[in-house]
Parts: sequence; structure tokens; C-alpha cells
Amino acid sequence: MANGSEPGPARRASDRGRYGRLNRERVLAAALDLVDREGLSALSMRRLGAELGVEAMALYRYAASKDALLDGLVEALYLELEERLAVGAEAGSTDTAPAWRAELHRIARATYDVCLAHPQAVPLLTTRMLAVPLARRPLAVLKDHERVIALLREAGLDDAGTAAVFRAFTAWLLGYVSVELRPMVDNPDEQDPAFRLGLHRMPPQELPGLRRAAPALTEPGGPEGLTAGLDALLDRFGETAGR
Repeated sequence: MANGSEPGPARRASDRGRYGRLNRERVLAAALDLVDREGLSALSMRRLGAELGVEAMALYRYAASKDALLDGLVEALYLELEERLAVGAEAGSTDTAPAWRAELHRIARATYDVCLAHPQAVPLLTTRMLAVPLARRPLAVLKDHERVIALLREAGLDDAGTAAVFRAFTAWLLGYVSVELRPMVDNPDEQDPAFRLGLHRMPPQELPGLRRAAPALTEPGGPEGLTAGLDALLDRFGETAGR
């Protein structure tokens, strides 16, 4: 204080951390790495600041709130998707399906790969989309929406058909990944399959079908299952496009 009574200017928290001066890309990459290692519950401004070697206040110029930081993680996932798609486009495709259909398959597979690379962050793809209106979603997310819609228009679908298939495509893709990543094993250290799955916890008279199906349900469907379901969906709506 200059005269013992007047406050001086507020101190600006430095954004120069242990890796140099921060930028939004570096902040989001560190946040995603933290979530990959320890889960969403570990993410806070204070913890992320410690990871980067800065005070938590320094992060607010890159993410104005915890919700903004979570939206930034969604953005980071979709930016990684764009990178994967760009690499695939350079490699070219040998698929004999129509170009629009082959590209939808490529988008679905790339999204699947991103999700399996960052399983701890995948819940944000649904929870944040439930909380954020369309126009306020990160640009990388909107570009993905635009990419899919353009392909559906290329397939000959009208506005109503495009909206219907877009919803079905998105629901199948995110739903499939969510099921693929659900924990199924009760005790990983148990050798006996029944105890490994925890079948003894399921009432046999009330859940006979689930107990019988449980061993098969623990096996991932993989990209083959994703492709099969997507083909069934596109075949169904392809009939509409043909009419």
C-alpha cells in the first residue's frame, strides 16, 4: 500500500511454469494427461496448476471456470480426432463403398480410437453435450457435426432425413463406445471366471439370462462390432434416401 491505507494493484499470477509460458493448447494437453492418469475426479484448477508449475489463478485466462476447462477437454478430444482424420485422408482409402459411406466409417473408427486412447475423459462427450447448447460447443465439435451432415447431404438425404441419420449415427457411435468402456470385471485378480465377474453377487433366479450372458459381455465388440452396427443403421436409412 502506498500510504498505509490505499491498496495497490492486484498481483497478476504468472503463467510461466516449469515448461515455459503457458498457452491454451499446453493447458488442455496437461489437463487431458492428468485425467488420463487419474480420472476426472482428480482434475481441479489447483491440481492442474501444480502439474504445470503455476498458481491456479494463472489458468483462468485459458479456462474461465471448471466447466470451461471440462469443455476444453472435449475440444481437445475433437482436435485429436481432426488430426487422426487428416492423417487418414492423406493415406487414401481402398474402400469400395460410396465415398460418403466410407468416410462415415472412417469418422466412426477414428472417434472410437480417440475414445479408447482417453477412456477417463469419454463421459464428457455426453455429460458436457447435455449441458452445453449447440451454438456454444467448441468449434472442433461443431466442425465434426458439419462434416457428418455434409456427408449425409452428399448421400441424397433431405433435411429431415439428414437430421434423423445424424442423430442415429451420433447415438450409435457414442453409445457403442460407452458400452465398450463399461467396467465388467469385479475382481481382476481372481482366476475363477465366475468370481472374476462377480456372478455370485447376482441372484441366479432373478437374473438367469444376465448371468449366462456375462462372460460374452465382458469381451469387447471392437471396431468390427462398431462397423456392423453402423452398416445396419446406414442400410436402414439408405432405403429412405433411395426413395
